[in-house]
Amino acid sequence: MAPKYGRILLKLSGEVLAGEKGHGFDFDVITDICKAVKTISEAGVEVGIVIGGGNFWRGRSSGSMDRVRADSIGMLGTVMNSIALADTLEQLGCKTKVYSSIKMEPIAIFFDSHDARKEMKKGKIAIFGGGTGSPFFSTDTTAALRAAEIEAEVIFKATNVDGVYDKDPNKFADAVKFDMLTQTDLLNKGLTVMDAAAASLCRDNGIDIFVFNLTDPQNIVRAVNGENIGTLVSSK
Repeated sequence: MAPKYGRILLKLSGEVLAGEKGHGFDFDVITDICKAVKTISEAGVEVGIVIGGGNFWRGRSSGSMDRVRADSIGMLGTVMNSIALADTLEQLGCKTKVYSSIKMEPIAIFFDSHDARKEMKKGKIAIFGGGTGSPFFSTDTTAALRAAEIEAEVIFKATNVDGVYDKDPNKFADAVKFDMLTQTDLLNKGLTVMDAAAASLCRDNGIDIFVFNLTDPQNIVRAVNGENIGTLVSSK
């Protein structure tokens, strides 16, 4: 099946890299995710990835620590995850380029949207670490910002549920799944798929969001091929 999209932004949580361990890296899980990314890249899809840092650090759980310092630690965690992801992709034969919103050469290249688009056109998988480079912004907002900057058609948000529900399906048996929403619906209904800043940024820049379950990493391939395996949050 031919891919539905030409350029995407894949948003991964840091926790997914830890697998059942809950902390650090589970390279079996990372390899399975990277194999799916390799498949779509080899099919001609230009891929950018934003990843969180929750497998190492969650700023909102840092107690009395200064928020700016806590978020700085979180941003560094996303860079560590970006490097681990890049290494696994390279071992599978993919070409990658790791960017950071914080200057830290030679560990990662300082982010430049023009360079990222150029490298993606060459078939390299661009991995964006360091969050936005500023505290108080989530990696969801980072994903929306980078998607706009690289001119991605859609953000694929991989989660632990198979779409967007009116309430938490893990807590409520009568939770109702949406097949399609608009980003205005998302904001008006207060659904916590992405924070308000990220949803607004996507809406204003015409970027769709597709929410799906990453329990099976091959869902990345199915999503890119246009299969109805989650919830489409339209920018229209």
